[in-house]
Amino acid sequence: MCAEAIRPPVTGICSFGRYPVCQDLNLLRADFGVLGVPFDMGSGFNTGSRMGPRRIREASTQYGRGETGYYDYEAGEQMLAAPITIADCGDADIIADREHSFDSIEESVRRILRAGAVPMVMGGDHSISIPVGRALAECGKRICVIQFDAHLDWTSSVGPLTLGNGSPMRRMSEMEHIGEMVQIGLRGMGSGKKSDYDDARAYGSRLISARQLHEKGVGYVLDQIPDAEAYYITFDIDGYDMPLVPGTGAPLPGGITYDESMDMLKAICQTGKVVAMDLVEVAPAFDPSGCTARLAALTMLHVMAHAGKKRHESGR
Repeated sequence: MCAEAIRPPVTGICSFGRYPVCQDLNLLRADFGVLGVPFDMGSGFNTGSRMGPRRIREASTQYGRGETGYYDYEAGEQMLAAPITIADCGDADIIADREHSFDSIEESVRRILRAGAVPMVMGGDHSISIPVGRALAECGKRICVIQFDAHLDWTSSVGPLTLGNGSPMRRMSEMEHIGEMVQIGLRGMGSGKKSDYDDARAYGSRLISARQLHEKGVGYVLDQIPDAEAYYITFDIDGYDMPLVPGTGAPLPGGITYDESMDMLKAICQTGKVVAMDLVEVAPAFDPSGCTARLAALTMLHVMAHAGKKRHESGR
């Protein structure tokens, strides 16, 4: 009789966290559906984030523990264990055509939502949040967007381009089902024009700089998040401090630390209202060490651990 397979991380199919693959979304039965979006046509300077999903998947295999999950000794409990279920839904259909690609992203996210799962989307540049945001109309709720990012992303247009990676928050503000916004980690040169900040404030977005986070603490930031029907987390990896994430197109010093991020995300997930997340702007070519993709995978797994726990506590 053969012994049970040990299945170390370097073996097997490279799915996200080594979770089951479900590319036929009609068959999706899971709490979370992980979707790759290898699209970087929205980048105006450094490209390469189209390779983000592949590298994040690769990094995530080290942390996948299947139904047993992992023991968090700080929390004193087993996390990501059954009955939490995760499926890797493959990638949206991406070609060198923005309209087709955006339609594919939107439809894939809608189908994950219809299956009763939480979409966990890996970019790709930040313009992919535009079709993700459109798809959230499927929820039938007013969505509060919580953005972690060094940049404001409120650009109206760059020449004729209105769907670039500097515009997702402005484009989402124009969607009827999108409500309040909280933008965390803002800082530095190139984050936006004064008029962009004026427009964001006029919309009612709550703008929180990385310096405010460091000086006033996580509790202050969490107090700025309104009570909403549902939350959509959009996490640009450059929200983290630059030494943590060299593998991104526009890193900036002075950013969010890992512990700050984990504390904020855990608290948001504990509301039980997270309906979607995307994580964008991982550009592996700028980081031979692979630490950026690794941090991206850990961030996503952290959200699934705490959102999944709350989901099953609530009987959803």
